[in-house]
Amino acid sequence: MNKGIKQPSNIFIKYILAILGLISLLIGVLGIFIPLLPTTPFLLLSATLFMKSSTRLYNWLMNHKYLGKYIKNYLQYKVISKKTKISSISLLWIAITISIVLVVEKLVFKILLLAIAIAITIHILSFKSNKEK
Repeated sequence: MNKGIKQPSNIFIKYILAILGLISLLIGVLGIFIPLLPTTPFLLLSATLFMKSSTRLYNWLMNHKYLGKYIKNYLQYKVISKKTKISSISLLWIAITISIVLVVEKLVFKILLLAIAIAITIHILSFKSNKEK
């Protein structure tokens, strides 16, 4: 476990963080099978939540035969699979486009959403791709 991360002393908070971690993990696992649902961001969120709530869950996730590789590739090598990049960027732009066209009325907020989407896209594309599909 990362020694720089401090776990909360309140047991209720630990349980809430662990439950949120499990929900994030479930979404991340679904992302393996659903093309537009990103996997790596949800697994990273799960790892962070587990790190703050449960050493046992954190170690289990980091050492998992299949799921641990997503997190380790990102943390150690700063690589994201091409599939993850495509699905993350696609989902981002679908959500931003729907928000700009159907939800947000003020031009300044539409421009802000567009700028955020561009920045996130550039950030995701800045990572190397590994050979995994």
